[in-house]
Amino acid sequence: MQHNLAIGLLCILGGGIAAQWVAWRFRLPAIVLLFALGLVYGPGLGLLHPSATIGSYFHPLISLAVAFIVFEGGLALNVRQWRTSGEGVLRLTAVALPINWVLGTLAAHFVGHLHWGTSWLFGAIIVVTGPTVVLPLLRHTKLRPRVAAFLRWEAIVNDPIGAILATLVMEFLLLQPSPTGDVSLAAIEIWPHLLFSTMFAIGCGIFPALLVKFLSSRDLLPEILRIPIILTFAMSMAAICNLVMASTGLMAATVFGMALANLNVVGISELRRIKESLGVIVVSCLFVVLTADLHRDVLQKLSLPILALTLTVLFVVRPLGIFLSTIRSDLSWQERLFVGWIAPRGIVAAAVAGAAGLQLRDAGDPSAALITPAVFAVIATTMILHGFSLRPLARYLRLTLSDEPALAIMGANAWSTNLATIIHQQGIPVVLVDTYSGALEKADRQGVPTLKAELLSEEGLERLEERPADYLIAATPDAIYNGLVCARLAPDFGRQRVFQVSPGVARLDLYRGVSRESRGKVLGEPSWNFSMIDSLFDRGWRFHCHVITDPLQENDIAQGHAMVFMVIRKGVAIWVISAEDEVRSEAGEGDMVIVFQPPPVASPDPVAA
Repeated sequence: MQHNLAIGLLCILGGGIAAQWVAWRFRLPAIVLLFALGLVYGPGLGLLHPSATIGSYFHPLISLAVAFIVFEGGLALNVRQWRTSGEGVLRLTAVALPINWVLGTLAAHFVGHLHWGTSWLFGAIIVVTGPTVVLPLLRHTKLRPRVAAFLRWEAIVNDPIGAILATLVMEFLLLQPSPTGDVSLAAIEIWPHLLFSTMFAIGCGIFPALLVKFLSSRDLLPEILRIPIILTFAMSMAAICNLVMASTGLMAATVFGMALANLNVVGISELRRIKESLGVIVVSCLFVVLTADLHRDVLQKLSLPILALTLTVLFVVRPLGIFLSTIRSDLSWQERLFVGWIAPRGIVAAAVAGAAGLQLRDAGDPSAALITPAVFAVIATTMILHGFSLRPLARYLRLTLSDEPALAIMGANAWSTNLATIIHQQGIPVVLVDTYSGALEKADRQGVPTLKAELLSEEGLERLEERPADYLIAATPDAIYNGLVCARLAPDFGRQRVFQVSPGVARLDLYRGVSRESRGKVLGEPSWNFSMIDSLFDRGWRFHCHVITDPLQENDIAQGHAMVFMVIRKGVAIWVISAEDEVRSEAGEGDMVIVFQPPPVASPDPVAA
């Protein structure tokens, strides 16, 4: 038993994280690799069969894991996003969902040849677009903020609604006559239970968020317990609501996350970073586990009607539903086309389909055996097609920001403005950020993109997301402020991608100096502090760009008086030079080297001589 458990953990955890790394390294959709890995482990090699190993705890554990994922998604839903995408989000959640349900039901019955009851259930399951698939895809694609908000809100909000809708359909399908023998009377009795369960779930989401806010504001929540208590609330409320009515726990978890995000609870930024790391592990494990749990006989039930149903869902149901729900909206035709195509289904659909198939089979439904293969066919097809087509389609429709590595420079002064101007002139995306509009005037006149914002504020971070950067240089005269900005943005950018002007040689001491956790990597050499660079600029030093035509050319540049600040390889990366680099990046042919060098020495006048 222990031997089998060790193999299972190795396959699920090790294989899942390895798939995530391969996806990151080669810029592939991680979900597709995880799905394929589960197929190999389960139906392929027969190494894993999680439901048989775990037993009756399998579905409750899956439900709690999914609740954690929608809770994580809820933390990303801020009501301020409605200012730019409110109408589109409302149409995708309130209007498109019932239309897609009806269209999906008709397709299941007339194309997939499912019975009417099973068709209504299939239609309810496929209305959800999984946040477990959508959110990772959004992280790897620089979509415009408005379009990204459409997909994010639809995935997170529709997930619990679709799960509850599927549960409600199941209640009707498994309905037993009332004591008087009247089925319609029994159906009417479901609605008060549904209303109570929904209100109870919303209350279970809002109340603990208010309690956390109350405890935090009165210093009654120790830091060491803050995140454990919040995660415990999320899981506990989800479990309690599922006891009242299946799938309402997802709504409670989503509402809890949204409430925390909008109540401005102190410490939520740290929770976001931790839950993102946990989310990667949970998503990886869930996809491998659910896919590995498929039986070979489920895959053998894939038929031409199910294939035709899958294609109908992709090319008719979803696009038509989005088209009808966005008539006379402010969405452009590019946005409508993009959202109409991108709708990958994920873990919620898989979990609901698996549980529903078992219940319908036990109830003797003749088409129960088809619901799981039909849903999984949609999941697999949408993950593969939408995962690989999202980036190219977004580019074609011009719904992405630049794919070039981008640089943000915090602090507008004479030399940082000159640096931003030189980089901008080479066609590299750069944004100069400062809290004082007057400091940005010269950059504005040079055509350099600027941003007046405080990067330590929520508004500043949101505005920076509208023109996402991959690298940061903090270049203000205040070394402590530079360190705060770098420490705040390091989890988002990556600690190897945030740099600050040297705070001084003494303060870089590994033991007595400023901790590396509290600052960015030093820009250039430890002696290159702000005063030194500023004084050199006053003496006529300027930034220049040299395009490498010979690999030895960089050595010639560095051996002179020039100070090499960065190496840029268009479309690949920006290597900011730092004395703390363990491995120095070498410039290749065609790379651009940004250097800070003195003015040319004037040659003697022969006439004067």
